[in-house]
Amino acid sequence: MLEVPVYNTSGEQVDTLRIDEARFGRRVNAPLLKQAVVAYHASRRRGTAATRGRGQVRGSTRKLFRQKGTGNARRGPARTNVLRGGGVAFAKMARPVRLRLPKKMRRRALDSAVLAKILGQDLLVIDGLTIAEPKTRLMADVLAHLKINRSCLLAIPEPDETLWKSARNLPDLSVRTAAELNAFDVATRQKLLVTREAMDLLLREAE
Repeated sequence: MLEVPVYNTSGEQVDTLRIDEARFGRRVNAPLLKQAVVAYHASRRRGTAATRGRGQVRGSTRKLFRQKGTGNARRGPARTNVLRGGGVAFAKMARPVRLRLPKKMRRRALDSAVLAKILGQDLLVIDGLTIAEPKTRLMADVLAHLKINRSCLLAIPEPDETLWKSARNLPDLSVRTAAELNAFDVATRQKLLVTREAMDLLLREAE
């Protein structure tokens, strides 16, 4: 059984959650986690990088001068890659680079990312997180009380506009609902801060 501390907004530990590691696959599947991160990076690319090849450059295909008898090196059309303004040899073509993972693989990768955070003592559960008004200072105070001064991902049970507005100006803090969590977001943040309600949703989905 794994023990995860539960804190209040003042940074005081008020409870401890006991979690069976079997709910998150018992072990961190590092190859699958890497595959999920690579797929996320690939899906963010547009895949529009391209250079013009010989067939895409405007110009005549006529041979510039005859093959023999001029004393010059043999020369093809002006679109050849050895002339200025010609096409690029081995031109790069625009292509889709999106990678997709099956739903079960995405779910297992997320489980491994969460389990890695628990084993590294980088997952904190917070109870009673409510922001009365959209103020960045209120959210910054909560993080200060929890001694979180590095990149952090905050998981909440459902969309909360007041909380989101309070967190959007903090450069090292990202907010996601439990349903939006993915392996990339969890793995690329130093800390994972989860509300009590969101943690219940994660444990329910992991079963």
